[in-house]
Amino acid sequence: MGTPQTTTKKKKNQNPESQFHFDLNLCSKNKDLRSAISLYEAAFSQRTRLNHHHFNSLLYLCSNSVTDPSLKELALEYGFRVFDHMLSIGIAPNEATITAAARLAAAKGDGDYAFELVKSMGKYSAVPRLRTYDPALYCFCEKLKAEKAYEVEKHMGLAGVIPEEEEIAALLRVSSETGMENRVYGYLHKLRNSVRCVSESTGKVIEDWFCGRRASEVGELNLEVGQIKDAVLRNGGGWHGQGWIGKGDWVVRRTSVDFSGECCSCSEKLVCVDIDNAETERFAQSVASLAMEREVKSNFSEFQHWLEEHNDYEVIVDGANIGLYQQNFSDGGFCVSQLEAVVNELYNESGKKWPLVVLHNKRFRALVENPSHRKLVEEWMDKGVLYTTPNGSNDDWYWLYATVKLKCLLVTNDEMRDHIFELLGTSFFLKWKERHQVRYTFVKGNLKLQMPPPYSSVIQESEKGSWHIPLAGDCSSEESGRRSWLCITRPSVAKALDEFSQSAVTSQNGDGLHCINNGLLNPCTGKTVASDDSSQIYDNNTTTMTGKRKERSSSGQSP
Repeated sequence: MGTPQTTTKKKKNQNPESQFHFDLNLCSKNKDLRSAISLYEAAFSQRTRLNHHHFNSLLYLCSNSVTDPSLKELALEYGFRVFDHMLSIGIAPNEATITAAARLAAAKGDGDYAFELVKSMGKYSAVPRLRTYDPALYCFCEKLKAEKAYEVEKHMGLAGVIPEEEEIAALLRVSSETGMENRVYGYLHKLRNSVRCVSESTGKVIEDWFCGRRASEVGELNLEVGQIKDAVLRNGGGWHGQGWIGKGDWVVRRTSVDFSGECCSCSEKLVCVDIDNAETERFAQSVASLAMEREVKSNFSEFQHWLEEHNDYEVIVDGANIGLYQQNFSDGGFCVSQLEAVVNELYNESGKKWPLVVLHNKRFRALVENPSHRKLVEEWMDKGVLYTTPNGSNDDWYWLYATVKLKCLLVTNDEMRDHIFELLGTSFFLKWKERHQVRYTFVKGNLKLQMPPPYSSVIQESEKGSWHIPLAGDCSSEESGRRSWLCITRPSVAKALDEFSQSAVTSQNGDGLHCINNGLLNPCTGKTVASDDSSQIYDNNTTTMTGKRKERSSSGQSP
């Protein structure tokens, strides 16, 4: 097998263990399996004492070499031998050890052993990671052992390990190829919650399912209209989760989406996806709970009661953020004119409905004591525009809670990265911000509001039965019109619901039919993209409000 070249670099007075450690590290760095095995054979024959690091380095080299056909047999032979040697002398494996051994087992085609290794980690007080589960999961998926793959996924969940796109795609593929339509449906939604847009390889898995025979056979022909619409609303828009709508062949096209969110293949309008109702309620409760831990409890409780009686606001305004915008210069201070411009703009462009400005009491007092601002502030108080938070409070809790509780828009440039926001976690925070935050700028004194995007670049399942899948690219870019999408529709569904729509229009009471047969889908139009700019900037002349739409009377409150 030869003598490793590294032995020529021996240092004076180095003991066998130190020399072995030095040489093995060089082999690991150079990914030199053959030399590492020669070192191991020599150390074994000379009874050199090996430690945990030595065994893990050897296992790492073996597990990484199984992809090389010329080294695979050697890597497997010595990999299992090294692992058994390690256990025999009482060295407990850690997560890295188990991961390497599981990779060797999977390379041998033994997914069961790879999974058993993961399940044995508890007795070594080792905690599995996603990479630890991957060998068994991928091995079962490649061999189309769907039930065993699902068992691995279940074990992952119990261990608190969350699969990512690659793992979900593997589960999606094995479900598709074994005709497990309910699993396919479930993994599409797991994928939707995991990534904003999918890779080309994942897109191919999705495309293969919808183009297959089994996909054309499954579906529900009798779904109530109200049931679907309620589910979409409950889930925050963009999906209903009730199962496949209709039956018949699917048509998969690569297309794009225009600046307004309209699919350029089927003309379906995509939506801006919000967190669901249950998440919203938990979010509001979490904010209130944390606020009362850190605020004077009675003060925040008073605000909660007040908000219950004044719950018809459509926009909340972070007063301090706007008043202090670009005021970091020598003569800078709280700029009332900026806040006034935002309030007036929101009022004029929302059907004459006042927003709610949340402002700390100390700033309110300073404004009232200034004769040039007193009249404006008093007018705002009379019209129910201002809520002032008490001394010693953090007004962030108040405007955040109001926005979440009322499910309305929030005008602020605050990135919400401070400590109080970190306490809330990030699992759905970014999605919530995308849907509810309105940013602003003042360019040469002129206000511009940047509303939430008209649609979200995430997997969307229409209440009408179609699917739209954004493909990988620059997912942080707002130029979604340049991104490729999979548009997945059922032409038979469109035809059936065209007939349903006509029947509903001609029925005397407007509700002669209560069931959807196959969903509704407009025919393909072949429309071209009118613009590749999906971001919407609204200035004083073109602002369009989004969010809740309901009539309300003006309300007032005292500081």
